[in-house]
Amino acid sequence: MNKPIRKFLDISTNLDINKWLEQQAEEYQLKFLLAHAEDGVIWGKFKDGKLLTADSAFDFLPKLRFFTLQQCRAFGETSEVMLWQTDKGFKARLIQDKKDTEFIPENQILWGTKADKICGYFTLVSDGQQGLKHAVPLTGIPFKDNEHPLCLTVHHYIDYDDSGVARIDLSRLANLTTFKEIKK
Repeated sequence: MNKPIRKFLDISTNLDINKWLEQQAEEYQLKFLLAHAEDGVIWGKFKDGKLLTADSAFDFLPKLRFFTLQQCRAFGETSEVMLWQTDKGFKARLIQDKKDTEFIPENQILWGTKADKICGYFTLVSDGQQGLKHAVPLTGIPFKDNEHPLCLTVHHYIDYDDSGVARIDLSRLANLTTFKEIKK
């Protein structure tokens, strides 16, 4: 079985998070960012060498800040860079597919049943009566009939133990899309 490249990345405690992520995006062809911070979920998109985050379109959404960040994943078709907080500072790792890397794709449903507003590259979506909202870096989302059209594509990598039993050894984000795009 052809396994993906898996390695830790060097990260400084006093780095500019946006610049560091932009460098990773350029090197590994990353397209999207999904971050979890103390003050909420942050979506981003890499465009022309720059990281655009949802707060640039909707100023009430959380900003990507090193001191509130818990974890983030910058991802694209062939790679993911993950950064996470530990009790000793931040750690970072890369997962990158090699030619003919084997994986199981899974499309995970994201919440959001209607578009509230579109601004630039982002669509503010909401779901249900609770008023839960997030701004995804997609436009032209085919909302209809209270369905959930958004999904994250996840790649699961299989490994085998000494007795030959298979298990999911590693997973990474690969794409943000709609179910309509997948069906094409």
